[in-house]
Amino acid sequence: MSKPAERDQELFTDLNDQQRAAVFHGLDAVAVGEVPSPLLIVAGAGTGKTKTLTARVANLILNGADPGRILLCTFTRRAAADMTRRAQAICAEALGPRAVLADGLDWAGTFHATANRLLRAYAHVIGLAPNFTVLDRGDAEDLMNLVREDLGFSGQHKRFPKKGACLAIYSRTVNKDEDLETVLHHAFPQYADWVDELRGLFRAYADTKERRDLLDYDDLLQLWAAMMAEPDIAEELRGAFDHVLVDEYQDTNPLQARILQGLCPNGRGLTVVGDDAQSIFAFRGAEVRNILDFAHQFDPPAQVVTLEENYRSSQPILTATNAIIAQAAEGHRKELRSTKCGGDRPKLVTARDERAQVDYVCGQILAAFEAGTRLQDQAVLVRTGWHSGPLEIELARRNIPFVKYGGLKFLEAAHVKDLVALLRWAENPRDEVAGFRTLQLLPGIGPTTARKALAGIQQHATAPIADTLDAFTPPPAARDAWPDLLATIHTLESGATPWPSQPGIARDWYATHLERLHENPAARMRDLEQLEQIAAGYPSRGQFLSEVALDPPEATGDDAGAPNIDDDYLILSTIHSAKGQEWSCVYVLNCTDGCIPSDMSTGTVADIEEERRLLYVAATRAKNDLHLIHPQRFYRTQQAKHGDGYVTAPVSRFLPASVQDHFSRKAVGTPSATAKASEVSSARSRNLRAVVKSRWS
Repeated sequence: MSKPAERDQELFTDLNDQQRAAVFHGLDAVAVGEVPSPLLIVAGAGTGKTKTLTARVANLILNGADPGRILLCTFTRRAAADMTRRAQAICAEALGPRAVLADGLDWAGTFHATANRLLRAYAHVIGLAPNFTVLDRGDAEDLMNLVREDLGFSGQHKRFPKKGACLAIYSRTVNKDEDLETVLHHAFPQYADWVDELRGLFRAYADTKERRDLLDYDDLLQLWAAMMAEPDIAEELRGAFDHVLVDEYQDTNPLQARILQGLCPNGRGLTVVGDDAQSIFAFRGAEVRNILDFAHQFDPPAQVVTLEENYRSSQPILTATNAIIAQAAEGHRKELRSTKCGGDRPKLVTARDERAQVDYVCGQILAAFEAGTRLQDQAVLVRTGWHSGPLEIELARRNIPFVKYGGLKFLEAAHVKDLVALLRWAENPRDEVAGFRTLQLLPGIGPTTARKALAGIQQHATAPIADTLDAFTPPPAARDAWPDLLATIHTLESGATPWPSQPGIARDWYATHLERLHENPAARMRDLEQLEQIAAGYPSRGQFLSEVALDPPEATGDDAGAPNIDDDYLILSTIHSAKGQEWSCVYVLNCTDGCIPSDMSTGTVADIEEERRLLYVAATRAKNDLHLIHPQRFYRTQQAKHGDGYVTAPVSRFLPASVQDHFSRKAVGTPSATAKASEVSSARSRNLRAVVKSRWS
């Protein structure tokens, strides 16, 4: 064995045989300057997916691959940064600390961030202004609404889709690479009568973005795909990368798959990793067929390596979850096996009703806590956010602190969007959405006045914003605040003040309006200070605005309540938000037909299969203790007119008898406190609202 080969083997001794096969695939070709054949890594839940992909990146570099010619596409910036750091550490261990990659993996990032970078580099040849603004989801909705109102669709005699639905239809059409009629028929049948109007709206929306030098998230991918359809540009981009590696391939949409096919037409140099059993984002446009069909898209077919050794869950949990996913109509078959011996069987609990479900979960949480399992090591997962409502009330009553995930992103918080809108407007005067929001921060200025002010700016597109607004007469309520706005915009727009100081200038101006506009101003000001610190890490205003829109950090000011003083807290999460996470104890609520699967997601076989994968993802988050709870009865207000208000619900169809054999069974449900209270109140009715009124008598 040669010295480099010996060294490489020693570096990766902690890999199992399957992981090693993936990491060393095609390395002989790389060592002689050739590009390896395509590789699909089917990584089961908890099998070390990130570790394997990172080790492959490092091994490519150690065997001669140029890190500057490696494209690593992820779905979060954090994942890209983590993989880059790990790959650097492996290379440093092999070659010495002074050999750490000077610029890291320069092309490691999200699909959208990579598209943003490529579009700016090729802006001059594809008809884009290099300083185009990237709209986040909320701003894209606002722009869609402006166009919607301009076309008169807000005053229809019959319900026309609102801005969020319009953008969802537009986005699905783009990302699924389907025609509008097909998307409406399959996903939005309630709006099928508006096909011509929607097509006109989307055309006007695209025209407006073009005039204003704006791109939304979907445009980034759409234009990257369009670049790959131009032979000269495609050839140049293919020549820029020797190796393309893609994380979470099961979450890619048809547009992303088309981009990858353009970059690697014969598959050589392409590595994708993912798990078809964890494909749960069809509502975002993800297409499970991308990973199911990947191997046979090339001639010869891609090499498939399946990771089955699970480092997360106990074997009894894996036996049960293997049985759940084995019912799937198709997929890359895998039988996960645990490195952890022993453990209790997972529990399938039948609860009398929702109240009994809540009592059971709270009791188990406290019992696990008393036995030494921290609250942060326990999670309650739900199919939909509102399913946790009764539990949240009981957790508060029992003084169990919790944090609920699936919350606001930093740029979705109103106060952060306000400040960023001001910076965006200074960066791009044609960004009508940013100007529209900024102007309405002043007292006395509403939508009508804001649009009048913006009309003057659009007529004098080359003039500075502040100069144009100086000729506009604001309403009386805004006159005192008007000069400060003009002075701030002039400072930001002129460029006389260096970039790192500009967020502070904007924040100082906004501080004078914050308390009037929002509750809890102190917490919101902390968010703005954090935004200022984040901005200081970017070389320019344009780059900051693009990057923070593409992958925003988390917010604190718009949390449901004041921060917990407890260091420990329970996790509540939707199943979608829980993907990629793990906890010692996991409780999955409402494992009934109508909830899992959702009664809104049983229209097609594909819908049902994705719901099955949702349950699988939820169950595979558990390391040691898994509880699936099935309430037999649900209270529905509309049913109370015709009986006691309860409807019965069967256990989820994904848990037939053959699967239930792998669970320990339990039934819970004594008359709840709610029921007892009802008995008391019916026996002796009192008007306690009089107590409230008596304070003011």
